[in-house]
Amino acid sequence: MKLPAALVLVPALLAAPAFAQSAPPPANVPPPPGMNDPGVQATAPASAPVPTAAPAQSGTSLLPRKPEPIRSGQPMPEVSVHKQGEDTVQEYRRNGRLYMVVITPPSGIAQTYMVDPSGRLVDDHGQKPTRPVMYKVLEWGKSKPAPAASTGD
Repeated sequence: MKLPAALVLVPALLAAPAFAQSAPPPANVPPPPGMNDPGVQATAPASAPVPTAAPAQSGTSLLPRKPEPIRSGQPMPEVSVHKQGEDTVQEYRRNGRLYMVVITPPSGIAQTYMVDPSGRLVDDHGQKPTRPVMYKVLEWGKSKPAPAASTGD
């Protein structure tokens, strides 16, 4: 039984490299560059404008990430800035109504929250701020309760 299997398997293994061959590469492909050849200089497309770098500013900006457009006849928003712990909190109000809160930690990205009409904070996607779920897994220093004493007659 091993001999017929070997007679089928050996020719198949010998013919495998013939099936693995690929077509020759096309003639119009340039050869790869040499190890020490200089690279190609990148250029911007002719139709796209070339972006200019903004001047670097020290500190963080006090402007919101997505300011609401001010229409004619609307008052300018009132911005109040205060510290809450180490975070800087900016509250934006229009006509006395809070509509946006920007929280900037000392090191990190500013978080922008919009305030819905009921006064709840929602993020850019309309979600409430998430709070992590915390479970007490293990507690040290507490003794086990004493077993209930049974009075048997």
